[in-house]
Amino acid sequence: MEKKYNVGIIGATGMVGQRFICLLSEHPWFNIKVLAASPRSAGKKYEEAVGSKWCMETAIPDSIKNITVMNATEDVEKIASMVDFVFCAVDMKKDEIKALEERYAKAECPVVSNNSAHRHTPDVPMVLPELNPEHTDIIPAQRKRLGTKRGFIAVKPNCSLQGYVPALFPVDKAGFKVKDVLVCTYQAISGAGKTFETWPEMIDNVIPFIGGEEEKSEKEPLKIWGKVEGDVIVDSKTPAFTAQCLRVPVSNGHMGAVFVRFENKPSKEEMLKIWKEFKGKPQLLELPSAPKQFLNYFQEDNMPQTRLNRDLEGGMAISIGRLREDTQFDYKFVCLSHNTLRGAAGGAVLLAELLCAEGYMD
Repeated sequence: MEKKYNVGIIGATGMVGQRFICLLSEHPWFNIKVLAASPRSAGKKYEEAVGSKWCMETAIPDSIKNITVMNATEDVEKIASMVDFVFCAVDMKKDEIKALEERYAKAECPVVSNNSAHRHTPDVPMVLPELNPEHTDIIPAQRKRLGTKRGFIAVKPNCSLQGYVPALFPVDKAGFKVKDVLVCTYQAISGAGKTFETWPEMIDNVIPFIGGEEEKSEKEPLKIWGKVEGDVIVDSKTPAFTAQCLRVPVSNGHMGAVFVRFENKPSKEEMLKIWKEFKGKPQLLELPSAPKQFLNYFQEDNMPQTRLNRDLEGGMAISIGRLREDTQFDYKFVCLSHNTLRGAAGGAVLLAELLCAEGYMD
């Protein structure tokens, strides 16, 4: 792609905002033009604003340190005039996020959001790029509602479902039709924006509750399975999902234990073949952040492991293992995804690449 897009990061000092900075500082298509955060950070150089909160494995990129942070809520129009689109990862109340993202969109600035606020807005596409890229077709209807020419909002799904939904979706679409899914997720502390230094209570501990996570895990897949009908995306009524979500003492990486029942049960060999051969639109378009092999199956009984496999293909690939028949469901297996890469910032960057390739950012 010849064009370089100027982008902004709204919520740049938080953990996901930091991950955006790491991913975008040397991105071949995107140039970080604006960093914005809360009023207490606005006006400061980024290095000063983030201070001791910087928690990435690598240092703050030199090109970013001296960028003056703008006010995410008060400088909307100014920011919109400086960039082609923004990534949004703010820490605010849901209603405030919805209103803020619409303000950017109405200022003719497309928004690619990591937040959950608009995931169930009927004309906002919630896209896992390999699975439901056609949902971006709803954007003209959203623009019509908002009264915009360029501005719109697109979101990525919740981080925890991005390990198990990609394993189920292509098998369903191959004609075997997923009927019932039970999943238990074991989720890293970075999903709460924490490190072991800031959350020592998690050391040698498991917390069997993550607020709102089970509802997201059960409801959001139905929008991914849904269809664009007229001016809205209509959620599918199937498959039926039930979830239990636990916080575990792991820095990064969400593991899922999945039990699945099909209407038309495939053989184990058929499932493995589908996973090995599956390619989504990002792979076909060779988007910069797309993993070459999206779904990776490990034959070893003790794989995948969070620490060993979460960074597979830059943290953008899905790891699967232990596929075997179950006594109550048809099959059970485990899966793993990197929650702040594939699950959060990386998934949003891949979505933005897709939107650029489809012309929505022009």
